Amino acid sequence: MKAPIIEIFSSFQGEGVLIGQRQIFVRFAGCNLNCAYCDTKNSISDKEGIMMTPQEVVERIESILTPDCHTLSFTGGEPSLYPEFINEVSKLTNLDIMLETNGTLPVNIDSIDKLDIVSLDIKLKEHFKGDFKEDIFLNEIKSLNLLIEKSINVYCKVVILPRLKIESFEEVIKKIDKEIIDKNNLHFIIQPSSPLNEWENLSTCLFEYSEIVGKYFEVSTIPQIHKILNIE
Repeated sequence: MKAPIIEIFSSFQGEGVLIGQRQIFVRFAGCNLNCAYCDTKNSISDKEGIMMTPQEVVERIESILTPDCHTLSFTGGEPSLYPEFINEVSKLTNLDIMLETNGTLPVNIDSIDKLDIVSLDIKLKEHFKGDFKEDIFLNEIKSLNLLIEKSINVYCKVVILPRLKIESFEEVIKKIDKEIIDKNNLHFIIQPSSPLNEWENLSTCLFEYSEIVGKYFEVSTIPQIHKILNIE
């Protein structure tokens, strides 16, 4: 068994609830979406990267593992395209497993045996240059609900863009609130797109978005810290 790997590296988690924690990242090539704000365009095609076996991946992980690192993050691209490969790697390491996913492949996500924490991106129509397909949102809800049912620690991340309309954003949050089976422990991360200097009145916008999410869910607003620190 092999999968296309763009890179394996150690860094600080720059997004979400584990921000600032040292992790090892395994970045897969291949994605089923093409978001306008994607900052890893080289990982969209599954023709990129190097074909590696689970054992080769683990050997690389072990070669860069440091005492301050306790989590292995599968990212991409879209890592849930490779559930069986993730399962094989997970069997060969004692690290906690994190999945950074767009959540649009619930069957694949359900097939991953070990997940300690999941960062699930909520996609908005403004994230795409073409038409927004409704099944993207429906599958994200399915993934959220199955992870909640399994008592897996999951949080939602939503990237906001300067062109995002506040009314459109609130409509999506209301839909999630309606469709989710248990929202009591669901945390939302609002992430303004980088670079931050592209924004006008950013601080005002962030307060407005936070207030909307706060009507329904626990919410934090966190920019991409790794971009600020100028690290990968």
